[in-house]
Amino acid sequence: MDAQSQWTGLDAGRMDRITDHIERNYIQPGKIVGCQVAVMRRGQLAYARSFGLRDRERGTAWSDDTIVRIYSMTKPITSVALMTLFEQGRFQLDDPVHRFVPEWKNHRVWVSGEGADMVTEAPNRPVSFRDVLSHTGGLTYGSMLAALTGLPIEHPVDKAYDAVGVRRDQGETADQFLAKLGQVPLRYQPGERWMYSLSTDVCGALVERVSGVPFEKYLQDVIFDPLGMVDTGFSVPADKADRFAANYSRMPDRSLRLADDPVKSPYLADPVFKSGGGGLASTMADYMRFAEMLRRGGELDGARILGPRTLELMTQNHLKGDVDLTQMAIGTFSETSNAGIGFGLGFAMTIDQTATGGLSRSDYYWGGAASTIFWVDPEEELAVVFLTQLMPSATFDFRGQLKSLIYSAMED
Repeated sequence: MDAQSQWTGLDAGRMDRITDHIERNYIQPGKIVGCQVAVMRRGQLAYARSFGLRDRERGTAWSDDTIVRIYSMTKPITSVALMTLFEQGRFQLDDPVHRFVPEWKNHRVWVSGEGADMVTEAPNRPVSFRDVLSHTGGLTYGSMLAALTGLPIEHPVDKAYDAVGVRRDQGETADQFLAKLGQVPLRYQPGERWMYSLSTDVCGALVERVSGVPFEKYLQDVIFDPLGMVDTGFSVPADKADRFAANYSRMPDRSLRLADDPVKSPYLADPVFKSGGGGLASTMADYMRFAEMLRRGGELDGARILGPRTLELMTQNHLKGDVDLTQMAIGTFSETSNAGIGFGLGFAMTIDQTATGGLSRSDYYWGGAASTIFWVDPEEELAVVFLTQLMPSATFDFRGQLKSLIYSAMED
């Protein structure tokens, strides 16, 4: 056994199977243009490699400092930011959101019908902070997921989102966003179901409302600067634009189409709406520092972001009755199934290893629309980040495949 294997408990030869797997199954056949993988165990880097190109059209190699759109991997960062305010006693989990967003005091819940014929009822209780942190408040994504998948907008509540103009683009402010969400009906009674939604964008807006500090500045001051996340933000500065990756969409004929050209990307300009649900760009080095902070119980290199008990609370299953997502979820949310998966305050987690059919039993995780993934496994002292730029995220099960390769390399 070599020294690295002794430190990490991961067989180096078996870990090298990651290289062969990605090269043979994804890079050589052109299923993805490029990617990057990093694995840390017990605070030691056990595997790190970049593959292929970050920009096919310009022939630019994927370098270790490539900047990518992390989309929904913004969500755990936003959730951590909001929970730092919980630690300050600014709110309790079951406080109603309308304490800070009075526009939400008159929410109704959809029962049947649509448009002028829609039937609604009063909520059994107000939407709470716990609800928006765990996607159980009755919000949806409106037509935004339909735009990604190409599927029609079918549900009356999603149509109502469109009718009032709920959006996250350049013309929207956080205040306008919150006010519009107060005008649309909830999809279900708060706490009774789970649905992937705009909830974490609400969390980002709440960080601003509760703290009195602009969301972007709060992230910078409380998370990015203390952790040394020097390349993470809601836009890509001009002096870093040459490191920004292209984003690709997989077409029905399995070809890859350029979806966002890095030299023309909206990410090159500072957005008005800072999306807590999907707006950040980042790098492997930065996101691994965030993941390693989580793995170490909320602290990294002397910077304490959260208390360990807060993080323990966040990574417990908050679904009613401690059930998994198969019993609570409306729709899906990622490249993996809902079986054996719970949901906490900003993270999904394994709650039944047998049901998931995987080798991990104590991990929590999230991913992004461009197939980026990460997970943290405190029991195994493991943090893993995978970055690529391929939409949609359900195209390939990178998470399941990497878990099989990494956990089978553990020797202790």
